[in-house]
Amino acid sequence: MVFLGFSAGIPLLLVFSSLSLWLREAGVERAAVTFFSWAGLGYSFKFVWAPLVDQLPVPVLTRMFGRRRGWMLLAQGAVMAAIFAMGLVDPAGGGASLTLMAFAATLLGFASATQDIVIDAYRIESADAPLQAMMSTAYIAGYRVGMLVSGAGVLVLADALGSTQGVYRYQAWQGAYGMTALAMLVGVAVTLVIAEPGRAEPARDSRPTREYAGVLVMFAASVTGLVMTMYALADLADAAASAVAGMAGLEPLGGFLVEAARLGAGVFAAWLIAMLVMRAGIVSRDMMRDTYLDPVRDFFRRYGIRTALLLAALVGVYRISDIVLGVIANVFYQDMGFTKPEIAGAVKTFGLLMTIAGGVLGGVLSVRYGVMRILFLGALLSAASNLLFVALASMGRDLGMLYLVIAADNLSAGLAGAAFVAFLSGLTNVRFTAMQYAVLSSLMILFPKMLGGYSGTIVDSLGYAPFFVMTALLGLPVLFLVRRAGGCVDIER
Repeated sequence: MVFLGFSAGIPLLLVFSSLSLWLREAGVERAAVTFFSWAGLGYSFKFVWAPLVDQLPVPVLTRMFGRRRGWMLLAQGAVMAAIFAMGLVDPAGGGASLTLMAFAATLLGFASATQDIVIDAYRIESADAPLQAMMSTAYIAGYRVGMLVSGAGVLVLADALGSTQGVYRYQAWQGAYGMTALAMLVGVAVTLVIAEPGRAEPARDSRPTREYAGVLVMFAASVTGLVMTMYALADLADAAASAVAGMAGLEPLGGFLVEAARLGAGVFAAWLIAMLVMRAGIVSRDMMRDTYLDPVRDFFRRYGIRTALLLAALVGVYRISDIVLGVIANVFYQDMGFTKPEIAGAVKTFGLLMTIAGGVLGGVLSVRYGVMRILFLGALLSAASNLLFVALASMGRDLGMLYLVIAADNLSAGLAGAAFVAFLSGLTNVRFTAMQYAVLSSLMILFPKMLGGYSGTIVDSLGYAPFFVMTALLGLPVLFLVRRAGGCVDIER
């Protein structure tokens, strides 16, 4: 599980923070850089194709290696291919190069999310309940090491190979990403030597393969509709943003409002396509009900509509302060004049240790004082720590202040994260644990990641200091929701 966790941890930062530094160093505008965070939305929708991973065989691989290992090898191969593909594109070329980079990054996000799904299934099926805590601990430890390699490791490699903020060298980033792709061979090797889970496999669903394939077709068509709609409206959005920017009082947020409207049009198009696919009979209504609707209905039935909506709102915005800021954090550090080795040491290495410490502290405090109290404390500290970025923005390149900011930000994030995982676990029904937890954990990052995609646009309009204040203010409604939720549910377990 340590090595499989390592394999799962590598792709995450290659989609987010390391990629943002590469794009910025290549001269890509901040607004375009933060839009690339949407490439990781596959993590937000993995519950959609999780049943496919659970039920469908992979041609040849399943017969040779078994159900879990076959999917694992397919996902790991796709991850490696996507990382290599990203390395073959120089984003400094703009236009078509950025489009190719976006496709490769999106493929990496979906392949990585698929790997997470199958490794979680392998872990659960490989050991009885008393060993699950040990398995999870080993997995998380490996995951963090993988993140360290793809975060600090990539930055140090790119810098050592000759690419700096003042002197961009594409070959340096290409080499760093290529070497990171080769690191995935650790997970491939482990997958080849381990055995299929020894516990009895769950009974296979009686539905034919074509019904699961229909769900995949619906999902692919919906995503395509969303992307194509937003692309088709790009010129119109640019014109509208220019017009709104000229109006008195609307200049700072004009571009953001127009882009939000374009995103809304894309989401509506995706929903409309999904409805048309269902009406065409490509997707079985019974399958949709049993696989997707029943777990959601159970959630609303247990808590009631009002409380369920309150809990869903809390889950959807709890991490909004740190996620929205985190999308542009590395770009900010670079704009402040910090070098990649300094960012690697402070943000990736020291920050990782602070996150782990915060997680341990959050777990201990949740047991001692209750989950809801620490959930409130975590939300408060996450929002308050964002104000330290305002001080760093005014001080400029101050390494001591950077370490102070990273310590506060990562400790609070780790503490909040530990309490939040306990909170989510307490909301699920054992009959639908996998599906409900997947939906809730996906909802957790969906809205913040979408909003975070516009962080570059907001910074361009307002500047860094007002943006950081805004992210802190976004955390205030979360405190209200935590207090309301605490009076409606009992999650002290």
